[in-house]
Amino acid sequence: MRSSGRNNRDSGRGNYRGAGNKKDEKQQRAGRPRPEERRYDVGGSGSAGGGKDERGGGPKAGGSRGAAARGGAKGGPRTGAASKAGRPGGKGGPQRGRGQAPARPREYDAQVEERNRARHDKPQIKTPKTFGDQEGERLQKVLARAGMGSRRACEELIDQARVEVNGKIVMEQGVRVDPEKDEIKVDGLTVATQSYLFFALNKPAGVVSTMEDPDGRQCLGDYVTNRETRLFHVGRLDTETEGIILLTNHGELAHRLTHPRYGVKKTYLAAIQGPLPRDLGKQLKDGIQLEDGYARADHFRVVQQTGKNYLVEVTLHEGRKHIVRRMLAEAGFPVDKLVRTAFGPISLGDQKSGWLRRMTNTEVGMLMREVEL
Repeated sequence: MRSSGRNNRDSGRGNYRGAGNKKDEKQQRAGRPRPEERRYDVGGSGSAGGGKDERGGGPKAGGSRGAAARGGAKGGPRTGAASKAGRPGGKGGPQRGRGQAPARPREYDAQVEERNRARHDKPQIKTPKTFGDQEGERLQKVLARAGMGSRRACEELIDQARVEVNGKIVMEQGVRVDPEKDEIKVDGLTVATQSYLFFALNKPAGVVSTMEDPDGRQCLGDYVTNRETRLFHVGRLDTETEGIILLTNHGELAHRLTHPRYGVKKTYLAAIQGPLPRDLGKQLKDGIQLEDGYARADHFRVVQQTGKNYLVEVTLHEGRKHIVRRMLAEAGFPVDKLVRTAFGPISLGDQKSGWLRRMTNTEVGMLMREVEL
């Protein structure tokens, strides 16, 4: 009797502590979804037999696969009996596809697109600058855009006191400049900060020194047809003369390079027949009388001699027509072939005939210094 009583007490104690109740609750919760997992079938078929019962248990009798098979989930609202006639998903109402939203009319889509387009196409209103806004661009940004290197490299140029603006050396970072108005130099050479183009062409023989030729002959413009900006040539070369000729859209620079006041020197190599007198160089430097006045050479030297064939170098700052050919012919040595090897500080180097190259910022700076720009 005691043992049975003890057993009764133990069993009662277990019931009191809820051991059996917790087990039952776990079994009931296993079939129920958590709140975040509950989804609802917005496109149900409307049949009452296909849903779950109100307690989230097994499927009702007569149900095929349940609401979850049609896109719903456990715990979702029942369709059919709770739906009124005429509602989507209810009995007698129009049936939609699984998960489909109602189709919008095309007029509505057109209005939305028109509103979006009108919003993005509005002109930007330029508000007046406030007191805190600063004008101009940072100096290192302007230098980097001009091709002087990365912004970090341009900052190092400023730290090394190699940059000057309007004649004053810049000693600190963050200085703002106006590229259209301020004169910027690096190591004493002017930096072309605007959208200017500078090219050097090795003109072949037979090419006319014009950008267009009405007679259809080959001209300088044939080498720059793919350029969007209009270029023009600096000075001229005879049709049969080869060598370097500059092309740019910087009008003031081109004007000064060809103006006699600045005396920009040009160097030529001429092939002539000898023998040459020793005083030929002195004659050319003293001046040769031509039909349009005296012409003087700044420098003369013999570069190469092969028998009677001579290759001489002549440097002069004048730019009259056929000036080198006329001077040597007047001295008694007609020119067989003539090549211009340098225009001011820009040399031809090993550039091939007919090749067009873009000049470096250093070369542009040297040209500008040559004509005090």
